[in-house]
Amino acid sequence: MGRQSWLAAAVVVVWAAMVAAAAAAQKYNAVYNFGDSITDTGNLCTNGKPSQITFTQPPYGQTYFGSPTCRCCDGRVLVDFLCSKFGLPFLPPSKSTSADFKKGANMAITGATAMDANFFRSLGLSDKIWNNGPISFQIQWFQQISSSVCGSNCKSYLANSLFVFGEFGGNDYNAMLFGGYSADQASTYTPQIVDTISNGIEKLIAMGAVDVVIPGVLPIGCFPIYLTIYGTSSSSDYDSLGCLKKFNDLSTNHNNQLKSKISALQTKYKSARIMYADFYSGVYDMVRNPGSYGFSTVFETCCGSGGGKYNYNNNARCGMSGASACSNPASHLSWDGIHLTEAAYKQITDGWLNGPYCSPAILHS
Repeated sequence: MGRQSWLAAAVVVVWAAMVAAAAAAQKYNAVYNFGDSITDTGNLCTNGKPSQITFTQPPYGQTYFGSPTCRCCDGRVLVDFLCSKFGLPFLPPSKSTSADFKKGANMAITGATAMDANFFRSLGLSDKIWNNGPISFQIQWFQQISSSVCGSNCKSYLANSLFVFGEFGGNDYNAMLFGGYSADQASTYTPQIVDTISNGIEKLIAMGAVDVVIPGVLPIGCFPIYLTIYGTSSSSDYDSLGCLKKFNDLSTNHNNQLKSKISALQTKYKSARIMYADFYSGVYDMVRNPGSYGFSTVFETCCGSGGGKYNYNNNARCGMSGASACSNPASHLSWDGIHLTEAAYKQITDGWLNGPYCSPAILHS
């Protein structure tokens, strides 16, 4: 081995040791998660598994669990990997009546929005919100379980817990876009959405949260559902990678406003560790450099029956009759056209733990 190769290998070993030491030193009592289908681990299914919900059917869950678990994925999602990193069990859904929440709980529920039902009612979009689990409800769910977790000493306990708040906003925009609003029209409501997220973070901090991760929204213009439904014949509508520009611009605008709010919160709450998780950049880099992450395809869904360029058909989605999964989900970025594969979530989690896709990174010395 040459001197340069030896030095490079030594640097890698030292870096790995530093990361391992940071993880060993950084202990959390628990992880508490809030969000939507990206991190739901069962809240929507606590009252059974209705057959009409596609992700309660095979092949969901096939990669890790062997059967559907109410996760919108082929296996584990982000919070599963976070919990494993810190030696904690997978998060039970907060709606469970028999779970022990002392080591964590998941308030996330599929279909969740940042805004309450009244907001969508005012826009004439009530029929686009099929599940009522906004930020305000999820904070109430957390308050309801907190007494069983930490009794009268919650601030001390929660100060040593990790909170993941989001992503929120994706379903708010979905409701508007699929309800006939243009991307520009939807963006006019971004300040209200971001304010609601910020207010939710402040409520958690008031309860005792110290380490809080706030993910931004994803590059929805790169997702098969949007590429299929809103695809055009005009090359000017797409960026150089093949993503729809106007939808990614909506996501970017949201994230920029969210980062500004987070910066203000970091200044206001000096004793808290408020982290922005850059979901957008992490996923977009996978689209740009798929081979670096082990992906052979980024736009075609692994599970579906739609055929065509993206293997997505809204009327024949994954979990519905006629749909099937690809032979190697780990080679795909997209699992079902709406959500990512376990392999993608693991890569993103690594980027949040160690950088570069979380500022500051979750792991610290």
